Amino acid sequence: MLDRRLLRNLDFTLILVVLAIIIFGLVIISSATHVTQADRADPFGKVERQVISVILGMMLVGLMLSFNYEDLGRYAKWLYLINLGLLIFVEVKGKVAGGAQSWIEFGPLVIQPSEIIKISIIISFAHYLTQRQGKLNTFWSLIPCFVHIGIPMLLILLQPDLGTALVFMAIMFGMLFIGGANPGHLLGVITAGLATAFGVLYAHLKYGLKIPLEPYQVKRLTIFLDPYTDPAGAGYHVIQSQIAIGSGGLTGKGLFKGMQNQLNFLPAQHTDFIFSVVGEELGFIGASALLLLFLILLFRGIRIAAQAKDTFGTLLVTGVVSMITFHILVNVGMTISIMPITGIPLPFFSYGGSAMLTNMVSIGIVLNVYMRRQKLLF
Repeated sequence: MLDRRLLRNLDFTLILVVLAIIIFGLVIISSATHVTQADRADPFGKVERQVISVILGMMLVGLMLSFNYEDLGRYAKWLYLINLGLLIFVEVKGKVAGGAQSWIEFGPLVIQPSEIIKISIIISFAHYLTQRQGKLNTFWSLIPCFVHIGIPMLLILLQPDLGTALVFMAIMFGMLFIGGANPGHLLGVITAGLATAFGVLYAHLKYGLKIPLEPYQVKRLTIFLDPYTDPAGAGYHVIQSQIAIGSGGLTGKGLFKGMQNQLNFLPAQHTDFIFSVVGEELGFIGASALLLLFLILLFRGIRIAAQAKDTFGTLLVTGVVSMITFHILVNVGMTISIMPITGIPLPFFSYGGSAMLTNMVSIGIVLNVYMRRQKLLF
């Protein structure tokens, strides 16, 4: 039973900011979907489904607050193994959608295990790093960490879901940095990894080197450099997004009045490119307001990580902050053509039940850590 005195320790600023982002997102989802061809029979159907996801997410937040976050460490191994089992099941029986076999159907319920496993990765990796405090000083001591994250990453790449796999890398490096790994070693690994990736990609494009990516994925990774090389194909999304954001100007064209959005020139406007709708309809001011809300969210997260009473709590919050930060940077970046198109949603904002539930659970963990930063005195 949750002690009422703990509730007074909640970070109400963080709660209000998350709620503001969610409500903002519901308004934009409504604008993005009420006139699309697929939604004309039920113009606010996606909004209603997103509200259901939010309500379920709030229930999960309550559940996460009901027990001490320190207890999560006891189940870290089992959470990791269960989610690996789910990813393997996806490979065998998963549903294909959007070119990736990433979904599992349970009657009317459809879930994306790769979203859920983000939480188990954060928990299990935080527990692992806590046990290895002071033992991450050499490069070789990082190898088991890479294996821990690399196994689920490989399974997700096989779906293929490159975007989620990259999120795992962001979580790993963020947690390793705070967990005590040598910054020089981490920088060396990141530099070597990027150099290798660019080298392999160049060899593939120039000399036909075979790589474990589909041709459309390679195109999506490189098209942001010059979308006009294929304006009617792979570059179409980015071009329409740039037009939408650019046409919004300072104050935007007004809610439900954006031409790129309302006339369906802008693809995936309620998921991957929802930030483009904000830019077009609410302009620079609206986009800046949303980014400010995200900035406050991340600042509160960093503050909570610093105030946690133990290393495990600090690492849990660090994992969540790393995950959300990467999502924001890549999602917003791809809408303005400074990041590859990887299909990463905007946290608490884009339409999607699995992503919303994952984000709500992650916030529940952050609130749990903050709420129990001090011991109750009897």
